[in-house]
Amino acid sequence: MASQQSLKKQQELQTTYQTYKNTLQTIAQKIGDIEQETEEHKLVLETLEPLSGDRKCFRMINGVLTERTVKEVIPILKTNSEGLKKTLDELVKQYKTKQDEMEVWKKKNNIQVVQQPQ
Repeated sequence: MASQQSLKKQQELQTTYQTYKNTLQTIAQKIGDIEQETEEHKLVLETLEPLSGDRKCFRMINGVLTERTVKEVIPILKTNSEGLKKTLDELVKQYKTKQDEMEVWKKKNNIQVVQQPQ
């Protein structure tokens, strides 16, 4: 009976550990996506800023290509870029918080990670 409870407790700990790892991996993936998008915005802004404000440019909005002028697009890109940076900061905070939470949980439950040979 005691070994049954011990086995169940071990399975619960493994499930919780896996949940933490999956959550951290998901947040890291989102951080990577947003970093890439931020770089794309930066590159487009660097390309558009030296151009004349009346010059025609095209912008993809939800899969629809729209025609605009450079002076219309630059403020929108800057706003989007700032929003992405704020989101990125939030995700980094979430990642660190979840990582700290996992470390506390590991200490509380005396968890030692043994790497599986691959």
